[in-house]
Amino acid sequence: MKAKKSKKEQKARSSIVVSGKRKRAIARAIIKEGSGEIKINNKPIALFPPLNKLSLQEPLMISQKILPGIIEKVNISVTVRGGGTEAQVEASRLAIARALVAHTSSKELRDAFITYDRQLIVADVRRKESRKPGDSKARAKRQKSYR
Repeated sequence: MKAKKSKKEQKARSSIVVSGKRKRAIARAIIKEGSGEIKINNKPIALFPPLNKLSLQEPLMISQKILPGIIEKVNISVTVRGGGTEAQVEASRLAIARALVAHTSSKELRDAFITYDRQLIVADVRRKESRKPGDSKARAKRQKSYR
């Protein structure tokens, strides 16, 4: 005889948490069954500047072509911290795409993301190089004056 799952366990299974990084920005996306709301830091995508809005909608448009009607069935809430505005948008875009793939577990959707832009699934690992002691920047060296 199977034990009944508690409400807490059922709720935990219904939502999926995925993260994405870009430079110093870290985004955490929570996807769950819902009515199609997509918010970033409790702000709807519609309120973002036009170019940022377009890049945030890319994973949504691709997933709509591959799996029609999937966007209307889920709510995605993204929390982003650190970095600049562009890095936050890129991290959010990565987190949204990963969340959709994790929620649907569709290999076809994952392949479509990679074909369109690999940065939708695979994070960019480049980071700022650390500053070296005795120098002003990571690579700038002290200038010598002979006169």
